[in-house]
Amino acid sequence: MSAPTVESLLGDLDAERAAVMSLVREIPRSSWTLPTRAEPWTVRDQVAHLGWFDGSFARAISTPAEFEAERDAITDIAGYVDRTLSEVPEVGPAALAYWQDAARAFDDAARACDPSARLPWYGPPMSLRSAITSRIMETWAHGTDVADALGTRLTPTDRLRHVADIAVRARAQGYRVRSRDVPDVPVRVELTGPSGGAPWAWGDVSDVASQTSSVRNATRSIPDRIAGDAEEFCLVLVRRVHVDDTNLEITGDAAREWMELGQAFAGTPGKDPQRA
Repeated sequence: MSAPTVESLLGDLDAERAAVMSLVREIPRSSWTLPTRAEPWTVRDQVAHLGWFDGSFARAISTPAEFEAERDAITDIAGYVDRTLSEVPEVGPAALAYWQDAARAFDDAARACDPSARLPWYGPPMSLRSAITSRIMETWAHGTDVADALGTRLTPTDRLRHVADIAVRARAQGYRVRSRDVPDVPVRVELTGPSGGAPWAWGDVSDVASQTSSVRNATRSIPDRIAGDAEEFCLVLVRRVHVDDTNLEITGDAAREWMELGQAFAGTPGKDPQRA
């Protein structure tokens, strides 16, 4: 499959934003203060977070030197995140308007950016396409928090393929933030997307089987593998759902360990998901 264009990625990002924005556009004022599973954040805080970091990425694209100076001045990341929330309007509809403005700024900056540019961020620099897909992932993850708080569900779409792809490529992240080594064991991933069709797959079957035989005893020939529903896989790796509350099929110790500590996002892991 060929790499998606910047414009197609922006289309998917705008569609994901629209799905989340539709959840909150008509809610009563009291619903903006409902708690979400990302304690102690409220619905308003989730929207504020999305707006702030869309705007922050717009600055990283348009004025990278200024963004880097702002980033490098941070000495307390937790305090910084709290301050970002305080700078967004408190009133729900105003917070939504703030996000809408930031989203437009991000899209405008992305369209004006050289697609080959390397962009600064709070972690390692990334490509423009990676920047957009990271916003899709973040919008979807926080959108599920909002939907959960409002007693509804964010309808899954095949845009989850972007989230799953980030999660697979970020396998090492959960180990890195815990100062642990990634097992030298490949894991095959096969997921069923919301629209069905051929599975989304990562990892070559023959390579996985060969590597497995070289690092395990000769009596075991089953490669490490994760298979099942794409939405469940993504919810586990954005650390919203405990793996044992899913129907994912997990084969092998390395695959199991990944599902227990993996994360698709940068930063600290926070609290481990608890069984429902």
